[in-house]
Amino acid sequence: MKIIILGAGQVGSTLAENLADEANDVTVIDTDAGLLQDLADRLDIRTVHGSASYPNILRQAGADDADMIIAVTDSDEINMIACQIAYTLFHTPTKIARVRAAEYLNEKNLFNQEALPVDMHISPEQLVTDYIRRLIKYPGALQVVDFADGRVRLVGVRAYYGGPLVGQELRELAQHIPGVETRVAAIYRRGKPIIPEGDTVIEAEDEVFFVADQRDISKVISELRKTDKEVKRVILAGGGNIGLRLARALEGHCQVKLIERSRERARHLAEQLNHTVVLVGDAASENLLLEEHIESADVFCAVTNDDEANILSAMLAKQLGARKAMALINRLAYVDLVEGGAVDIAISPQQSTVSALLAHVRRGDVVRVHNLRRGAAEAIEAVAHGDPKSSKVVGRTVEEIALPKGTTIGAIVRGDQVLMAHHDTVIEPEDHVIMFIVDKALTPKVERLFQVGVTFI
Repeated sequence: MKIIILGAGQVGSTLAENLADEANDVTVIDTDAGLLQDLADRLDIRTVHGSASYPNILRQAGADDADMIIAVTDSDEINMIACQIAYTLFHTPTKIARVRAAEYLNEKNLFNQEALPVDMHISPEQLVTDYIRRLIKYPGALQVVDFADGRVRLVGVRAYYGGPLVGQELRELAQHIPGVETRVAAIYRRGKPIIPEGDTVIEAEDEVFFVADQRDISKVISELRKTDKEVKRVILAGGGNIGLRLARALEGHCQVKLIERSRERARHLAEQLNHTVVLVGDAASENLLLEEHIESADVFCAVTNDDEANILSAMLAKQLGARKAMALINRLAYVDLVEGGAVDIAISPQQSTVSALLAHVRRGDVVRVHNLRRGAAEAIEAVAHGDPKSSKVVGRTVEEIALPKGTTIGAIVRGDQVLMAHHDTVIEPEDHVIMFIVDKALTPKVERLFQVGVTFI
C-alpha cells in the first residue's frame, strides 16, 4: 500500500515505524528537516521537506497514485486542508486527519464528501480520555482495550500474591467463576511471553492478558489479584483538553479535584465544570498535595503537556499515599523507564492514536487494532468472510487454523453472541475474531489468513 504521512512528530514517526516494518511504500512530509533525516536514517521510507498542505509538495510525495493520506501534523487546519486537496486534485481513496479542536469535532455535518472530504477523523485527546476512563473503571487493570463496539474487552493485569487463581492451573478458572466465560490470551513472565495452556500455572507478578464480555471483567480481575476498591476520589494534574474532558467524564460519579497552574485557565475550567473542584497551583508541590489530602486519593492522574512534570508529580503523589498514580508520557523511552515503578501506569497518547489508525491500513478485513506492551504486541479484531473453499479460516475449527506461533484466538463475536474460543470452535462467515499476537511482526501473516481467495464473489 502506498501511504503518505503528513507530520513527522511523535504520532507520525511512530506510525511510520509500524508501517515501514510491514512492506508498505511510506513517504513522510514535514517542515522539520532534522526530524525527516532522523526517520530516513532509521527506516526504509521516503521523506519530503515542505508544507504538508501545498499541492506541489503532495505531488512530489507521490499523491498522484497514493492509496492513503494520513494527516497528523500539529495543525488541525493543515490536516483538513491537506485532505481536501488530496480529494480535489489527486482523488486519493482514503484520507485521515487528526483533529483536536472540539469546535470542529462538534459539527456533525462538517466531515463528508460535500464539505470536508475526511474519511476518518481522530481526536487523540478523546482517545486518551476514553482509555483513562476504562483504567479508572477497572482499578486493578494495567491496560483495557475494546472490541466489537465495547461488548468485548481485553484486559492486562498483574497477578498479585493472594489472588485466588495465583498458583493454580488455568483450567481451574472456570471452577473459580462459574457462569463466566473468559479466555487467557497471553501471559508475560519477567518480560517474556508464555502461550497459555490448560496446565499453565499463573505466578505472582505475571502480567496476564485475558478476554471477556465487558460485563464480566471485574469478576475475572478479582481472581488474579485482591479486589481493588471502587475509585471514588480522583485528583487530576493539568487542565488542558485532556484534563477538561476527563473531569467532565468523571465528575458525575467521582469526587474530582483538578490542579491547574494558570489562574486564567483555572477560571475557564471552573466555568465549564459543574462538580469539579478547580485549584490553582503546582501539582508537584508537596504542600499543595498534602493540603488536598493526597493520601486519600484513589487515583492521581497527571495529564499536562510536560512529560517531566507529569512523571515527577505522579511519583510524588504515589510517595505521599495516592493509591494509584498515572502519568501521560509522550516519549516512549520514558514509558519503559517509569512504568511499574514509582508510577503505576504510563499512558502513551501516540500509541492510542496509532492503534486507531492501524485498523485502516491493515490488509484483510481488520476492523480494530490495539498496540499492547508499548507496541511490542498487538490485539486485532478481524472479520471472517467467504466459505471453506475461498477462506483459510471459515468452516475450520480453531485448532485447524494455521495461526503463526505466538498468536491466540481469544474470543469470537457472532451477531449478538460473545463466544470464548476453544480448540473445537468452528469459525463461521461474518464472525468477528479477536486475536492476541505476542510479536507484531507476525501480524501480516495473521492478516493474510483473513484475506478471501479469488474464488469468492
